[in-house]
Amino acid sequence: MGYTIAGLKDKIMEMYPEIDKYGVVSSLIFDNSKKTYVFKLTKGPHELSPYIDQVDADACMGGKECIHLGIRIRQFLENFKEGE
Repeated sequence: MGYTIAGLKDKIMEMYPEIDKYGVVSSLIFDNSKKTYVFKLTKGPHELSPYIDQVDADACMGGKECIHLGIRIRQFLENFKEGE
C-alpha cells in the first residue's frame, strides 16, 4: 500500500464530486479483520458502507474508476436527486 487512507478518500471524492453536492457525509477506514476498506456514506437516516478491496483501491489511486464502488455510490445518491 503506497498511499494513505486520507489519500484514497481524497481520490474517491475527486472521482465522485456528487457526494458533496448532495450533502452526503463520508468516511473511509481500513477493516483489518476483513483486509478491506470500508467507505461509509451517510445522509440523515440513510447509510451505505460498501467495501473496497485492495485491487480496486490500487486501481482507484491509479486514476481508474472503481466500477463496483461507483455503482453503489450512484445508487445511493439517486435517493437525493429529486430536490435538484
